Formats: sequence, structure tokens, C-alpha cells
Amino acid sequence: MDKQALRHSILFAVLGALFFVSFLGGVHLFDWDEVNFAEISREMILTGEYTRVYVDFFPFWEKPPFFFWSQVTAMKLFGVNEFSARLPNAICGIATLVLLYNFGRKLYEHRFGVIWAGVYMGTVLPFLYFKSGIIDPILNLFIFLGLYYFILFYWKKDGFKGITLKKNQWVYLFWSGFFIGMGILTKGQVAYMIAALTFFVYWVYQRFRFYVNIPEFLFFTIAATLVTFTWYGIETAKNGTWFVEEFNRYQYRLFSTPDAGHKGFPGYHFVVLLVGCFPASIFAIRSFFSLPEDEYDYQKDFRRWMKYLFWVVLILFTIVKSKIVHYSSMCYFPLSFLASVVIYRLIDGKLTLNRWMKGGLTGIGGLFILATVAMPFLAMNIELIEPLFSKDPFAKANLEAAVKWNGTEILPGVLLLTMLILFLRWESQKSEQAYKMLFGGTALFVFLTLIFFIKRIEGYSQRAAVDFFVEVSDEDAYVMTHGYKSYVDLFYFNKAKGHDPDFDTREEKRNWFLNGPIDKDVYIVTKINKTKELEALPDVQEVGRKNGFVFYKRSKKTADSPN
Repeated sequence: MDKQALRHSILFAVLGALFFVSFLGGVHLFDWDEVNFAEISREMILTGEYTRVYVDFFPFWEKPPFFFWSQVTAMKLFGVNEFSARLPNAICGIATLVLLYNFGRKLYEHRFGVIWAGVYMGTVLPFLYFKSGIIDPILNLFIFLGLYYFILFYWKKDGFKGITLKKNQWVYLFWSGFFIGMGILTKGQVAYMIAALTFFVYWVYQRFRFYVNIPEFLFFTIAATLVTFTWYGIETAKNGTWFVEEFNRYQYRLFSTPDAGHKGFPGYHFVVLLVGCFPASIFAIRSFFSLPEDEYDYQKDFRRWMKYLFWVVLILFTIVKSKIVHYSSMCYFPLSFLASVVIYRLIDGKLTLNRWMKGGLTGIGGLFILATVAMPFLAMNIELIEPLFSKDPFAKANLEAAVKWNGTEILPGVLLLTMLILFLRWESQKSEQAYKMLFGGTALFVFLTLIFFIKRIEGYSQRAAVDFFVEVSDEDAYVMTHGYKSYVDLFYFNKAKGHDPDFDTREEKRNWFLNGPIDKDVYIVTKINKTKELEALPDVQEVGRKNGFVFYKRSKKTADSPN
């Protein structure tokens, strides 16, 4: 690595640290996924069981353990808290920026590397994900690295000209399998599925020519399998096949049936990527039309691979019944690359920013501006929106939260508006600084929006429940939620191993809390529209309510007394 590359690698690492690590612990973890995963990691530490995943001290077969191992490492260094739960993704973000700069530099030259890393950092959803405690950023990086090294293997094997590949082709193929195996350890077989489907589409493009032969594909698969055996093998040898069998059944159900609360319309992921990946999505659309020819065949080929990867992920998760925002997040890598190719040509003067691209940037940017400017105004005049929630008592009660707004929250929206105006003006003058303004400004916009908005939004959505569980966490009592799914009670009550009696299922335990001969007080949190069943129980008393949540207590002395 030369001095220029080293300087810029350090620069992107520093930028990543400033943007992604700052304020990680500034707000409670959000239900479901963030709290769910952090609770799993907390229980790993308490149980000392690092091969089998538990939540509420019951086996949880939905996810393999690698991401939880990374959270456990952070928690052992910095404590069991929000910062530690989100730190692995922040580190992933730093690594991603450095890698994209160096990959872009290898594929084209230094300036392209800067563009690609800058585009990824300055796109809304990728930025947000590096500030979260969910699995997908690390999964996506592993899948992308697996595909990247597979492409290098293919180029080395077929002797593509213009790119220096010093290692043996089998080395590249091994690393491809290794990273796909790490993806499987992170979230399951979806990593192998995405890679294999992309290989298949490229095979169709090759008119069914075996660009990778059967022994090579078996070598790739064996490399991936050996990595996964660090969990599958140890877990099976230690505890038998039950856990792994349940894990595989869950993976099948995930693809074949919609999760409750996660249904959506067929174009769901198209809209998510178009709006959520502002501003990169507008430039990426242009890449699917004719572009100036690249100098080398390997550059054309990489662009082809990225298009296939994009469509494989988008179509796959359009078919999948469950519609969740992060399912299409693997698209962020090819989308950012394709956007960078267009921007690279715009800066070179080989393309022109046409009217529909300007309109797309203005229209989607306008949505973000409107949201960040209107929300403080509406929050300070809550009576204007209360009628919209007249049929949803829980949401209406959420609006009663004592959240302070002072009007300065419009600053991110003002920043984005200013940035868009300057971009359009400078771009018309063919200034390269316009694109630095656009993506650097968007990164700052997202960063400031999180600072100004996320804690206030959490104040409406879940803080009353979180605060209640923290308040009673010093008591020797049982806690549960009723009528809605949550992991907040587990993490923020800080439940110890063996605190609850042993039951075969969570439902049996919950029924015992409500109707059984309890030996401790039980605190129950429900939503204002879910109280009917609890109010019908004679030995359950309301002890408070706040912002749509209702708090009940079932006392030990009541349960022990005669009926």
C-alpha cells in the first residue's frame, strides 16, 4: 500500500469512528431485534454457554452465534449496555469504508475508491445500520467479501488483463468460501443462497459455460462448510442434532411464510431502496442504462456481477413472504458501486446529470426535509395530529409523553435543504466538490437527525416501559409483558440465570405468572388496548399507567391466599 492509499485508509477509518461510534449508547435499545440480540449476548455471558443460543434462558434457534460472540466481546470490554450492543456494527462500518476505498482503488484508481467509500458513508440506510445493534451489516460484509474473492478467483483463472492478482487462484477461492462460511455463522444459509444464486445467474449469462468447474465449486463449498463446523460441528457433538435441526426448520419457515406483523406489498423493497438509499439510489438507476465503456474487461465484468447481485437479492426478498427493511440490505453494496460508477463518469464529464436525476434527488430529498422540519412543528402542536389516531388508543396515548421539543430540531432538515441547493448549483458548474457536498452533507444530516430525533421518538414509542422495568429491577420479583411481543423486560430488568422457575416453554411460564401459585410478586406491562384479559383476573391490580402502557402487579400474598 502506497502512502496515498495509507493516508486515505486512515482518513476513512477516522471518519467512520467519528460518525459511527459517537453517541452509540445515547438511546435505549429498540424492540424487537436490537433488544433481542443484546439479551442473547447478555445471557451468553451469564450462562457461559457460547455454542447454543438462548433468550429468556430458552433455546433460540433462529440465529447462529457469530454476531452474539462479537457483542459478548464488546460487553466484556465495556459492560452490558447499549454502547456494547451496537459497537460491532460501528467497527464493521469503519472496516467497510476502508475496504471499499481499497477495492475501488484496485478496480479503477484512487479517486474511484474515494467516491465508493464516500457514497456508502453518505447514503441514509447504510449509515443508519452502522449505528444499530442488528445482525445484517456484518452479514452483508461477509457475503460481499465472499463474492469479491470469488470474482478475483475467476479473473485469475481466466487471465483477465489489466488487473494485478498476485495470489494463486485457489487462495482467492478459499477466501471466498471462508467469508461465505462466516456469513452462514452470522445469520444462516441465506449467505450461501445469495452467493450460489448470483453464481447461477452469471452461469446463465455465460450461456451455461462452466466458468467454475465442479471440483472448484466443491472446494468453495467445503471451505464454507469447514468454517460453519466451528458451530454446527461443536454444537452437534456437544448437545446432539436437535438444536441444529430446529434452526434449519426455522430458516425454511422464514422463507415460506410471513412473520406476524411483517407482511408487505410486492414492491416493498423497491420503495425501501429507492427512498432509504438516498441519494445513491438515483445515481444507481442511471447505471442500468447505457454508460461509457470501461477501459478494461474486468471493470465491465465487475459491474455485471454487481448488477446480478443487486437483482438476485431484490427479487429473492420480493418473493419471500416476510417484508422487513433489512432483508434487502445486501443490495447496499452493489447499489453503492453502481452509483459510484455513474458519479465517476459525471465527474469525468462523460455523463450529464439529467432532469429526471435532478428531480429524483430533489423529490426524495424533499421528503426527508419535510419530515425533519414538520415533525418538530407537529410535536409542539400535538393537537393537530391527535385526531389521526382516534381509532388507535395506544398510539394516541403515546402522544401524551412528556417529550421536549424547542424548534432547533429542524436544523438537520435545513442542512439537507442547503446541501441540495448547493449541490445543484455546483454540479451545474461541473465541480467535483458538488458530490463531496452531497454525500458528506447527507452523512452529517443522518448523524444530526439521530442526535435530534431518535431519543425523542423513543420517548413516545417505548421509554415508559423501559423505565418501568429499570425501576423494578432491584426488586426480587418476576416481570413479563402481555398482549405484545417484547424483549425489553428481559434486558432492562437484568434477569439473572435461575431467577425464574423452570418450565418447558415460555408460554407455560407466562401462564404460571398469571394464574399459578407464584412465590414472588409479578409485574406485568401491557398496552392500553390489551388490558381486558388482565382486568378479568381477580388477583391482578393496576399500579400505574404511562404513555399508553399499563402496569399491573400480581402480589405473592394474593396468590397464596385462599380463593
